[in-house]
Amino acid sequence: MQSDCWYNIALTFIPSIGPITRRVLLEEFTLSKNIFSATKKDLLQVKGIGEKIVNEILQWNNPQLVDAEFTFIQKHRITPLFITDANYPQKLLECPDAPTLLYYKGTVNLNANKILSIVGTRMPTQYGFYVIEECLKSLPKDVLIVSGLALGIDTIAHQTALVNGLNTIGVLAHGLDEIYPPPNKPLAKQMLQQGGLLTEFNCKTIAEKYNFPKRNRVVAGLADATLVVETALKGGSMITADFASQYHREVIAVPGKITDQRSRGCLKLIQENKATIYTNPNELLQQLNWVNTIPELSPAQKGLISLMKQQEIFSMDELLQLTGLGIGSLSGLLLQLELQQIIQVLPGESFTLMPAYYST
Repeated sequence: MQSDCWYNIALTFIPSIGPITRRVLLEEFTLSKNIFSATKKDLLQVKGIGEKIVNEILQWNNPQLVDAEFTFIQKHRITPLFITDANYPQKLLECPDAPTLLYYKGTVNLNANKILSIVGTRMPTQYGFYVIEECLKSLPKDVLIVSGLALGIDTIAHQTALVNGLNTIGVLAHGLDEIYPPPNKPLAKQMLQQGGLLTEFNCKTIAEKYNFPKRNRVVAGLADATLVVETALKGGSMITADFASQYHREVIAVPGKITDQRSRGCLKLIQENKATIYTNPNELLQQLNWVNTIPELSPAQKGLISLMKQQEIFSMDELLQLTGLGIGSLSGLLLQLELQQIIQVLPGESFTLMPAYYST
């Protein structure tokens, strides 16, 4: 007797059955193995299931494909996430065409409370890099960043998330036996320690052109919102934004020059009211209701926050001089504020106030 996981994988190998049809069958038969053991009469009674699909189920006979996939995920410690599993991404579950089975390798919970997808062109400008850098360094550390591991904006989003201590997930358009594009192999390896890799495609599936829109729907469906940084009028980013809109998720677009081809897609989304305008990280947090409740602060903490509103970045020496505190007392205060995500520690032992607290 094969395991439930074996039958879950097998269900995805029947050619004519897509995610919507699989979902209909599972609602009727509950378990994948019940679908394979059902009679022709039982299958034909399911609404929307015709003779062609029924015959494919009854005549399917490729166990070697399932055996190979099952062996692969066990060998590489990949977690299969079936659509009926409790740890399947719940936001994605809300989408009618959600993948029936996902393959996941990583360290973080895919059901994080705050998930932001970031998409854009493969040929970004310095402006696009700046927007992502300024945004991600200001986000709370519990925000999960999702993108597609492509070159360009995707790569910048993943790399910047890692640098700023945010977990990040790369959604792939191929199996987990390879990484595409090849230059991102080192990045993907880093992400396994601070996020992970996710795909609906079995091993040996290469990055064919028609797989990318399928990947894009997962990028959109996983998240509370999709931030479009730079994009032309056509391309994967616009497809992702369209999926996000269909799924009733927030779409936020970064405006740019009207003369820049890489901003025209963003401007069109804004012009057609398909996206709101991104202006700064603080407004993004407020729009998504991600601004943390201000914690109860001591007089010393309030004083330090008030002082740090006066300029953007302070060195430790400057703070020691301005506060008149000893190194031990000041270090303790700074640590408290960092743990409360009120300040951010920058390279070179510098400190800055998080944007949300300039107005408090």
